Amino acid sequence: MWSRLIAAALVAGALLTLAAPAGAQSYDERFTGGAPRVGLYRGYGSPIAKTTVSFPGDYSPGTIIVNTTERRLYYVLGAGEAIRYGIGVGRIGFSWAGVTRVSAKKEWPDWTPPAQMIARRPDLPRHMKGGIENPLGARAMYLGSSLYRIHGSNEPETIGQAVSSGCFRMTNDDVIDLYNRVNVGAKVIVLR
Repeated sequence: MWSRLIAAALVAGALLTLAAPAGAQSYDERFTGGAPRVGLYRGYGSPIAKTTVSFPGDYSPGTIIVNTTERRLYYVLGAGEAIRYGIGVGRIGFSWAGVTRVSAKKEWPDWTPPAQMIARRPDLPRHMKGGIENPLGARAMYLGSSLYRIHGSNEPETIGQAVSSGCFRMTNDDVIDLYNRVNVGAKVIVLR
């Protein structure tokens, strides 16, 4: 009896699929103009939810505070509030602290691993065009004149971990949100 019900349900589902209009648009085309749904790519969402939090301190709105110990990035809204994002940080020997500024912003940036990284990982490509498989993800904010960036990731499962070579990783959804808020010249304070 159950096998007949299951078979009938499968046949009905197949018929509904076949009955869909041939010109029907996919979700991506209807809601994102054909761009990939980065937050749902491979079924991954952020392992650490973005949230607005109380954030006392004398920081100007638009300032970014990176707390590498917490593995959190704060975008200061003002009036004692900030948006808190989960991030991936530099692994042991690759963490750093200081004050810098956002010197550039790029959408779907290309990636050229520096010579030091190639020396550690000769298997890496010498250059990679921007796209969903690129380790820099959907957006990048370049920090001063260094090689460090706040960027998206094609490995969202690493958010909350210390695995990078000194950059700050975010999920693609979160980095797009931050990118749309941040101006070139924004102050970035990196704490250990």
